[in-house]
Amino acid sequence: MRGVVLYGPEDVRVDERARPVVVKPTDAVIRVSAACVCGSDLWPYRGEDPTSEPTPMGHEYVGVVEEIGSDVRNVKVGDFVIGSFMASDNTCETCLAGYQSLCAHVEYAGAGGAQSEYLRVPLADGTLVATPGQPDADLIPSLLAASDVLGTGWFGAVAAEAGPGKTVAVVGDGAVGLLAVLAAKQLGAERIIAMSRHESRQKLALEFGATDIVTERGDEGVAVIKELTGGYGAHSVVEAVGTQESMMQAIRSARPGGHVGYVGVSHGVELPGQALFFSGVHLHGGPAPVRRFLPELIRLVWDRAIDPGKVFDLTLPLEDAAEGYRAMHERRAIKALLLP
Repeated sequence: MRGVVLYGPEDVRVDERARPVVVKPTDAVIRVSAACVCGSDLWPYRGEDPTSEPTPMGHEYVGVVEEIGSDVRNVKVGDFVIGSFMASDNTCETCLAGYQSLCAHVEYAGAGGAQSEYLRVPLADGTLVATPGQPDADLIPSLLAASDVLGTGWFGAVAAEAGPGKTVAVVGDGAVGLLAVLAAKQLGAERIIAMSRHESRQKLALEFGATDIVTERGDEGVAVIKELTGGYGAHSVVEAVGTQESMMQAIRSARPGGHVGYVGVSHGVELPGQALFFSGVHLHGGPAPVRRFLPELIRLVWDRAIDPGKVFDLTLPLEDAAEGYRAMHERRAIKALLLP
């Protein structure tokens, strides 16, 4: 089969790789219908997460079940399925508490590289969720978004306790940040402030439900948030970048007693003790438990109540994956969809 492999910084290739097979009785093998490039894939692409050997890439996927292990009961061959980037049994105490991404038996579902024609998914019963039937082609991008960026944005909004009567600020205008705006809207937030400097992303944020756009960053961005909220700060802030600047901007944009949901993959973030102590804010986040939200997100997409697939502004054949990485790295695209 063909699959995307990262050989080093800015060196993405599509290689011939061995087609995956069922290894454990809890496995499933799916034929990938669509995959995509994630913002987190750009960290190793840029060389900021070193890779010591050629690495299969991709952890967002939808597809059709081709083969199942003898212990798999919840999905069957022929089902169209969506799964999380983290494989979970969905039965341990951590999973039952709603934190499947930190399952006691967690495995990285993208280990085999989802940017490929086929993918082996471990712990299939706890990881994969089947759609009510075979989806229309135009629904596939939105279902794919549910496998990570929608679920991650949703978790960011939930962790920030977005809801009726709340003002929500979103730090980061990538796919996760934009879908945190959508999530905040669905959760009933009264006011949603998107922090973005890019016109195309601002436009999409407004489509998803943003009421205000703030272009400033750092101290200036915090000052504008305070000004928009009568000097208090936002009730809820979603941090969707993962840098020191974005985390401190999020904490300082929240009012005392407010909530920050952090879902950007942390790189070099260190929290100064006194700044945190005197902020009086709640911090909650980490790797999103996408599996917790998948049934609801699939229903919303299936019923056409939301259209998160709009974050894909570049669609390419799998063979052109390197261009998808370049376009996202150069911020010419929000998110690149790959068709095997």
